[in-house]
Amino acid sequence: MSSNTARQLVLAGGSGFLGSLLAGSFVEQGHRVVILTREPRPDVERVRYVQWDGESLGSWAKELENAFALINLAGRSVDCRYNQRNRRRILESRIKSTRVLGEALARCSTPPPVWLNSSTATIYRHTFGPAWDESGDIGGTPEAMDEFSVEVARQWERALSAAPTPRTRKVALRSAMVLGTGRNSVFPVLQRLVRFGLGGALGGGRQFLSWIHQADFCGAVEWLTQHAELEGPVNLASPNPVTNQEFMRTLRAVCGIPLGLPARRWMLEIGAFFLRTETELVIKSRRVVPGRLTASGFRFTFPLLRTALEDLTARTA
Repeated sequence: MSSNTARQLVLAGGSGFLGSLLAGSFVEQGHRVVILTREPRPDVERVRYVQWDGESLGSWAKELENAFALINLAGRSVDCRYNQRNRRRILESRIKSTRVLGEALARCSTPPPVWLNSSTATIYRHTFGPAWDESGDIGGTPEAMDEFSVEVARQWERALSAAPTPRTRKVALRSAMVLGTGRNSVFPVLQRLVRFGLGGALGGGRQFLSWIHQADFCGAVEWLTQHAELEGPVNLASPNPVTNQEFMRTLRAVCGIPLGLPARRWMLEIGAFFLRTETELVIKSRRVVPGRLTASGFRFTFPLLRTALEDLTARTA
């Protein structure tokens, strides 16, 4: 149990996959968790759900007083078609929630000493070359297929940086794909593809995939709440990104499925249309490493893909 025992954590937008992970992790350590959500539900042991709209000040703001940390995960899911309406919702949900949390913190008598705000590893340039740490190039693909996602990440981090919170340290969580077993995690989806014989390389397979096991994601977030020397952007990713081809091959081996049909880009375009998502989420080459986390002394429980997938597969058996 950490030194923050029995103190309160505020988790904004914490009713989804990542929020549930973090809430469970911090509760296990003896903390109380307040989840700010648009759709409150009955409280459970050590977890309270508090109504907010993600864009305007309200009574929820008092929950920040004397909290030991604020974590903001609020934002509309990017797993949708990028039409004009959805683009606006994706961007506004992130910018407005970040701004209003900054306003609430500025009004606190005793604000939390740290604010961890979601960002994304998608902010880095598409690359097949050396991996990016936090000093990596910001930008999109040569085809500009991910221009919108990069701009969302930039504006998201600008809103965090602009928030006037001199008594609160701010960290932008540039998270890679989190592999977990919960609802809305990508791992069960990929596992089903493999078991149905569709676990070949996606879109050619050369693109790099940055990932992090759910236990290491929670561990890294806790680490960041405790290490005051870390502020600004921090990559949350395994130190060992792999190609899509290697990822799918390893997942097949762990599942005991020797072969899998590949999906070419044109197939992904058709599938993405019917699934109401974007091929960019699969095709972009993200090769990101946790430079600042590693330098600060953080040690991964699952640094290698094979052991990470074996653990998650055992959890779902």
